[in-house]
Amino acid sequence: MPALITLTPNPALDLATTTERVAPTHKLRCGPVRRFAGGGGINVARVLHRLGADVQAWALAGGAAGAQVQQLLADEGVPTVLRPIAGDTRENFSVVETHTGQEFRFVLPGPTLQAAEWQGCLDALATLPTPPRWLIASGSLPPGTPDDFYARLACALATQGTPTRLVVDTSGPPLAAALQAGVALVKPSLRELRELVQQPLEHMADWCAAAQSLVAHGAAETVALSVGEQGAVLATRAGVWQAPALNVPATTGTTGAGDCFLAALVWALDRGDAPAEALRWGVAAGAAALLHPGTTLAQADDVQRLVHSVPAPVAVTTQP
Repeated sequence: MPALITLTPNPALDLATTTERVAPTHKLRCGPVRRFAGGGGINVARVLHRLGADVQAWALAGGAAGAQVQQLLADEGVPTVLRPIAGDTRENFSVVETHTGQEFRFVLPGPTLQAAEWQGCLDALATLPTPPRWLIASGSLPPGTPDDFYARLACALATQGTPTRLVVDTSGPPLAAALQAGVALVKPSLRELRELVQQPLEHMADWCAAAQSLVAHGAAETVALSVGEQGAVLATRAGVWQAPALNVPATTGTTGAGDCFLAALVWALDRGDAPAEALRWGVAAGAAALLHPGTTLAQADDVQRLVHSVPAPVAVTTQP
């Protein structure tokens, strides 16, 4: 069995293109379209595979778009387990307006899952004969899936007594439920953290304190907070660190940057890097994602090059 498994309950066939200007009513003539296998966990698996990790991507997929996702992953050489569903995998659409460089992302809800489909996936992951070291559950939940899906996964792993470390990257009620169950690592954005704690979190000290609070209350062993152009924060029981973002213009969009950050962070932690060093790798991979259009994601050579430009993260003292 692989050392790392990613789970994407709501994968997507990502379509990316460009147009000169986005305007209402008029037909918008677009450039060539590019297609990518997408969805949070799938993106993480693609980057982990490029970094040389022993990873396998799990997803629930169906229909023609699901078949294309499977083929695109096979073309990249990513080991995959696609559990079939009756519905059709969604398609997402992103457009970069070349006149301004702004990116417009249109995200569909995905197919409605039957109870047997999502429950069967949970059961299969909780009873693997050889549990992975890490299970990275990432992305939104499709219609028909309960908000506590990731929480149920956490409880199932705990009940089985597996040593697997569960990582969750989602938002809203599914994030809140997962943290109530307790996870090894969570990666909210600043917006998601604000929604979770119901506080404005206007300053870096506030971000760090909120992240550390989740750790102190047992919701997560590690909190990785991505703050876009302002860098990232990593909180553990051993301390809190902050790293600035690299100055890489997002001229081709930011799709998948957070997934790249998470992939490199887990990859570094899995090989035994200290938290602050792992944070540097995460920041480098997030920046590397900005160098390529659509959901191309970070390339390993870009990550290896950029990590040397990431300053050593600064230890932050938070108020108890």
